[in-house]
Amino acid sequence: MIRIDEIYDQIFWPYINKNIPNTRLFYCYPFGHTAPENLNNIGSDETQSSFIYCHDQEPVYPDTHRPLFDSLHLRNRDLNNGYGPDHAVVITSEKHSDSLTQVCSKYNWQPYYYFFHGWAALDWYRGYDRNYAIVPAVERRPQKIYFAPNRIISGHRSHRLLLMYHLLRKGCDRGYYSLPIVCPDSGDRLENLVAPFANQYPDMQSTFDGIKLPANLPGEIDHPMHSCWLSQFDACADSLVYVVTETVAHGQRLHLTEKIFRPICMQMPFIIASTRGSLAYLRSYGFQTFSDFWSEDYDNEPDDCIRIQKVADVVANLHALSDRSRQDLWHAMQPVIEHNHLHFYRGGFENILWGELSHMLTTLKSDLAN
Repeated sequence: MIRIDEIYDQIFWPYINKNIPNTRLFYCYPFGHTAPENLNNIGSDETQSSFIYCHDQEPVYPDTHRPLFDSLHLRNRDLNNGYGPDHAVVITSEKHSDSLTQVCSKYNWQPYYYFFHGWAALDWYRGYDRNYAIVPAVERRPQKIYFAPNRIISGHRSHRLLLMYHLLRKGCDRGYYSLPIVCPDSGDRLENLVAPFANQYPDMQSTFDGIKLPANLPGEIDHPMHSCWLSQFDACADSLVYVVTETVAHGQRLHLTEKIFRPICMQMPFIIASTRGSLAYLRSYGFQTFSDFWSEDYDNEPDDCIRIQKVADVVANLHALSDRSRQDLWHAMQPVIEHNHLHFYRGGFENILWGELSHMLTTLKSDLAN
């Protein structure tokens, strides 16, 4: 297993330094920060013929990240006496991305891919398969329908507001969910974040006015960040399904994060609010999804807003189940839950990731040699 905090120093750089000479490696530190001053680099002070930039921690946003990309571009021109290097590479954790295509066209970068967040999840969630705080799935009798944490709700993550609006409007109140009244990332208040939805969803604000806000998960206040560990064991054990509100749910791209692996590690089925094709993307890594138990047609929906509504429709259908039907469904899903848990913790997923990463580095070596 790769230690994700050492991936650049201990994985990428030793390989690049040995196999791709005259190359400088760039990445952002601390993780999750993307300002120009967060750029770090490894490499000699001599002029390099290639540079490799790892933009693998975050999605690619051409406008939001423009200062970072411009800074990287200018720094490499300065290091090469006003000329760009012969080869400029960006490594991301997203596929089929219109945003990435736009950025690569602008800066003349060549894109490469590996699943950074898969490695992050393996590192961060290691050992939870040996944890007595997690009730084994076969022993549970969930009374709530869903578990849906929502921390950051502004900017590119406003789809979380839309999902909660649809759930609450449909009367789906038998769940554990969080919803801040002030976004902990941007500081924007909920009423200001709802305003852009007013024309299409005029009752959104009144729907949120009908619940007590901020809504917190059991035992929590102020919506703490939980990316690097698992938590809420009792609430998850009492929930039929985990509703994953991914980082990205708009536009053409495939970009999953550690969030999708939280229900897998917690031995739970999941529904995902993300970009089109995300379930198929997850299945390509050997995991199973739940089309035998409810419709996963939402994964093929091209309209982002309609897709979020269809996710809420699935939850609403589960909400209508009788207690007996809910328990029968839970037992029927056990083989899929067990497969995903074992695939994550018994090496299957890691072997796929290592093959992917090794192939990417070998391809990169070959391409930059030409």
